[in-house]
Amino acid sequence: MDAIEKLFPDAIRMRFEDIQQNNDIIQSLAAFHKYGSDQAPLATNTGRVNAQRGGGFFSGVLTALTGVAVVLLVYHWSSRESEHDLLVHKAVAKWTAEEVVLWLEQLGPWASLYRDRFLSERVNGRLLLTLTEEEFSRAPYNIENSSHRRAILLELERVKALGVKPPQNLWEYKAVNPGRSLFLLYALKSSPRLGLLYLYLFDYTDTFLPFIHTICPLQEDNSGEDIITKLLDLREPTWKQWREFLVKYSFLPYQLIAEFAWDWLEVHYWTSRFLIVNAMLLSVLELFSFWRIWSRSELKTVPQRMWSHFWKVSTQGLFVAMFWPLIPQFVCNCLFYWALYFNPIINIDLVVKEVRRLETQVL
Repeated sequence: MDAIEKLFPDAIRMRFEDIQQNNDIIQSLAAFHKYGSDQAPLATNTGRVNAQRGGGFFSGVLTALTGVAVVLLVYHWSSRESEHDLLVHKAVAKWTAEEVVLWLEQLGPWASLYRDRFLSERVNGRLLLTLTEEEFSRAPYNIENSSHRRAILLELERVKALGVKPPQNLWEYKAVNPGRSLFLLYALKSSPRLGLLYLYLFDYTDTFLPFIHTICPLQEDNSGEDIITKLLDLREPTWKQWREFLVKYSFLPYQLIAEFAWDWLEVHYWTSRFLIVNAMLLSVLELFSFWRIWSRSELKTVPQRMWSHFWKVSTQGLFVAMFWPLIPQFVCNCLFYWALYFNPIINIDLVVKEVRRLETQVL
């Protein structure tokens, strides 16, 4: 270095002046100098073991969260009944009295008020299909609350139409629609706007309507309605609901998913929390992506990026649809639980990296 300074003093002086006039280079050198100074004491005092201390904390957090996710995964596989034994696969005419009570209790916490009445009458599936609103309102059932009767009758009509119990939670929906549940899980993670557009176009009545009534309820519907009652609401959304939905859909799509998971906390205690955390992390990552585009003056590339993203997601969806019958069920379950429980852990690390990168750019 000394020899170069002696041989080319004029060139070095001109280069040094150019560097001092360039603010970007000065900021980069300052950041490099700061992080180099921070690492130097660690290298001299503690050696190689503590040189990796910066990532040790986050590695420990990720390891702990991974352990929690594995425990939850084992719990769901061990504690839940077989998917083939669920009522969504059993004809309603073959339900026992205990299974009828199980169906009733899944309508909401309020249904436990009528549990003993149905058990005492030994209401099985065949008898359930014959009951009417008038019989529900008088002895021995005595369901005086009109909203409770309406919820039971609405669900009973769906049972009669399908011949089986319609899915009323995540695990039952997965048992009935394994391919669609996996597709929606990945679509809402990688492209929530396209995923919700898919629901609107191809699954409007069964999925999209309950979704919008849950996340954008009417003001008068907030008085005591549980999640299952909202799930059974098939009315057309009002303009106020559409307006609220479109604003969140355009700017905060992951908030829609978080709000939907929040309403399912009583049904899916831990799973809903994983979904909420993942939605928050994905919102932060999306914000970082927009910030990079804005800071690099690449707004003109947004339409091209959107088209490329649409083409990529559509191609992947078509590819999965074509080869879905050939994919083993075990592989599908692994992919499903990976996206459900392990993706939030991965996204924590991605957010930390983005924050560090932003700090480097600022310095």
